[in-house]
Parts: sequence; C-alpha cells; structure tokens
Amino acid sequence: MAADGSLAPWLRLTLAPGVGGETQRRLLQAFGLPEAIFAAGMKALAGVVGAAPAERLLAFDGAAEIEAAVTWAASPGNRILTLADADYPQALLECADPPTLIYLKGEASLLNERCLAIVGSRNPTPQGEANAVAFAGELAAAGFTIVSGLALGIDAAAHRGALKAGGHTIAVIGTGADRIYPARNRELAHAIGERGAILSEFPLGTPPLPGNFPRRNRLIAGLSRGCLVVEAAAKSGSLITARLAAESGREVFAIPGSIHSPLSKGCHQLIRQGAKLVDAAGDVLEELGWASARPAEPAPAAAPAADALLSALGRDPCTLDVLAARAGLTPDALLAMLLQLELEGHVASLPGGRYQRLN
Repeated sequence: MAADGSLAPWLRLTLAPGVGGETQRRLLQAFGLPEAIFAAGMKALAGVVGAAPAERLLAFDGAAEIEAAVTWAASPGNRILTLADADYPQALLECADPPTLIYLKGEASLLNERCLAIVGSRNPTPQGEANAVAFAGELAAAGFTIVSGLALGIDAAAHRGALKAGGHTIAVIGTGADRIYPARNRELAHAIGERGAILSEFPLGTPPLPGNFPRRNRLIAGLSRGCLVVEAAAKSGSLITARLAAESGREVFAIPGSIHSPLSKGCHQLIRQGAKLVDAAGDVLEELGWASARPAEPAPAAAPAADALLSALGRDPCTLDVLAARAGLTPDALLAMLLQLELEGHVASLPGGRYQRLN
C-alpha cells in the first residue's frame, strides 16, 4: 500500500491505545476497511466491540504519530503492509493472531518465500554458534529464507550464516522498526536491511519491552515452514517459538547435544515431545521435501599430534587439568597446542578455563 492518505486510517486503527489486535479484526470483519470503521459512528462500533473500546478508538487522533509513520514508510527501503496488501505474508494469515499492520525494512517479496526459522540461546556454546552458522548457510544455499529474531547468540549466528552463504534472511524484532536492539547487532541489522528484511508489528519508537519478545516469537514461527532449535536451556524463550510452530502445524527440529550441557536440555525436551532430531541440514531438507543442501566445506585437517589431543578432548567441555591428564602432556605443551587448534578453528576456549572441540 502506498505511503499516502490511504494508510492513515490503518495507522489510526492500530495506534489507538487499548484497541488490540482481536478488537481490530472484529471491526474489520464487521465494517470492511478502516475508513468504514471510522465512518460508522459510536453506536455501530459499540454494538460490535463494546462502548469502552469504541470510545477509545474514536477519541484517538494520533495525527503526529500517523504523520511520522507515513513519512517513515515513504523512505527508500521502508514499507508498511496491512492485511489488505497483496505483499502481506500469507503464512501469517494462518496464525490465530495475525498483526493488522507490519512495518518492514528491506525486500517485501521474501515474506512469501519458503522460510525456515532458526532460534536458540542468547548465550550459546562456541559449538552451538558454529552449528547455527553452518545450518543456516546450508539451508539458505538450498533456497530457504532464514527467519530469526536478531537476538545475540544463535539468532545472530543464523542471520550471519544465511548472509555469508549469499542467501536471504528475515529478522523479526521486538522493537519499533526504526530501532536496533541489541546495539551490538547494529552492523548485522544494516546488512539484513540491505540484503534481507526486518519486520516488526510494533509502532515506530517502541523500546525493547520484555513482553514484546514472546509476542514476536509467534511471527517467527508463523512465517516459517519449520523451526530449528539449535541450543536452548530448559526454560528458554526459544521453546515458546517451537511450541507456537507446532501449534501452527509447522515442523519442529532440534539438534541434540551433550547430556551434561544445560543448553541441550531444551532441545532434548523437544525431541522427547516429538521434534525431529537432526544432525545435518540435509535432515531438515529431507523432512520438508526439499532438494539436498550444498555440502559444508570441511575444516582443515589437524596434524596427527593435534588429532590425538582432539580425541582426548572429546565432545564435552573439559578443564585444562583434566585434559592434561588424559593427553599425558605438560601444561605448557598443552596450552601451545590448544592455542594453535583454536587459531585453526578446531577448539574454543570457554569461561572457567575450559575448552571445547568444534569439529
């Protein structure tokens, strides 16, 4: 929809305080377009939604907010899509609570492409972050648009992986589309806006309120044909996204991990509940009936001595003392080898003096 006067009634409807999505949809169903809602009068509106919401809606002018939004939508790369727009994501119409209006930066056509959500912990292990980058890259290379929430950790890694592979990604955010949160992802957000899309249902200027992020999760799930959880603690917000995806009839996938890692508990819980266990991007593509992914480029092979050290390290995080005992090496020799392996991308150092194998 063009950023002109025809957009103003939609903005007035959605910006009115205390008039939520359900009320908006009831009014649209009863009267058609927003212009007809505001022309109907108090008695007619009250007959559909009650006196209090009708009074709040008719009392709201919001001229400054509406003008600011129309101006924002007129800027290059920005759009405001309503339920009446042909470019409105059709997948969201299958959700129980589709937003009446969404703010978009970037390419609108991506909203109706084949999308896959990748979500997980904000504080992942190095292996989890590497998995998110690799899975997102392979799935994007196979033709999926990767959807996530621009949070630190797994979300950001998924966006980076898709962009690195030359694919597309959509960030669904919990603030206004004119704000970037967290600030550490500013550069990533700019790249997504240029080569993908950033989507928000919240009015411009909305700060990062805690209650907004669970709400945006339903849009991540709703846009996507499936949801892959990479790492998640037992009470992770990612499990909300997975639950919403399952309730919407989407496939849910989870990557298993160490039984000793708290960040594997959520994934294991999902698998027990029926999520598909996956250990390669091809598993996701096969389940969704899609072509095989491009094979990931293998990491350079380690030298024989280093390979023996990697075997001693195993797949779980390990302290320096325990690893020295397993490998039969002095601390100095061990640290030198670990540094080289870390530079080559085989090992990551973790808080608490621990190390973890990455491949």
